Amino acid sequence: MADCRKLRPTGLYDGRQGFTYNEGVSAQSVGSQGICMHLLTIPPGGRARAHKHASHETAIYVLEGETVMFWGERLEHRMEVGAGEVLYIPADMPHLPMNLSDRPAVAVISRTDPNEQESVTLLPELETLVP
Repeated sequence: MADCRKLRPTGLYDGRQGFTYNEGVSAQSVGSQGICMHLLTIPPGGRARAHKHASHETAIYVLEGETVMFWGERLEHRMEVGAGEVLYIPADMPHLPMNLSDRPAVAVISRTDPNEQESVTLLPELETLVP
């Protein structure tokens, strides 16, 4: 039987998506089997690489700031997400988040993949579709 664990997200790691994340709940940190949860700060002007998470859903709660996310098979949709809002991204959905504001954006990110980076699929062919 696994034990309950408490973490303080102080360690950092670089994700394939192009952002630096605070370490949180994952298979690597606590042995989780079906979920990961991390804290992300997107600096002003920060932009991820176009990507998707194969077979895994994502839920994001924005704590501070505002972001813009392009999503869809050709990143044809645009959504603004701000503090106090929750965003759901279905499995296998191409997306590209960015911070167009002059303030950092901070969010809690949770996925149904305990090994957060294993399901990341980069989509470089979509990069030029978003200015």
